[in-house]
Amino acid sequence: MIIECDKCTLRQWKHSDLENLVENANNINIAGNMRDGFPFPYTLDHGRDWIEIAKDNDCFFAITVENEAVGGIGLTLGEDIERISAEVGYWLGEAHWGRGIISSALKGVVDYGFNELKLRRIFAVPLEHNTASRRVLEKNGFDLEGILRSSVIKFDKIHNQALYARIK
Repeated sequence: MIIECDKCTLRQWKHSDLENLVENANNINIAGNMRDGFPFPYTLDHGRDWIEIAKDNDCFFAITVENEAVGGIGLTLGEDIERISAEVGYWLGEAHWGRGIISSALKGVVDYGFNELKLRRIFAVPLEHNTASRRVLEKNGFDLEGILRSSVIKFDKIHNQALYARIK
């Protein structure tokens, strides 16, 4: 599966992405806003493990610019009665921030989720203080549904999350 976006291309992860993945992912500024499954430091072994998980999954994409993997975006599909929903998550190498790449990738994956996967709801739960991620969601038509107070712990500190959703 390949999704062409305005500023990037979304495609499946490949073993040849390993060096770019680790180079872009090994950043405390990224890991600090991600779930604990996104480690820091981000090693070659972490990258190999991720590529094995993601390479055949039609919901986890490498964000590529000029065929270089610079980030990732994916949909975690709901199950059972939540099968019409998915959580979107994303990250981008810091050297590529501020260029509209994540916003472009998010538009592409939302279109894919609604049109190909027939989802009705896509949501995200960035940390409340992650204003850049919140702006990306708002630019892409996501509405703030609420603040989840003291809902997560990251690096031994309790944080709020902002619940955003977009309905087809």
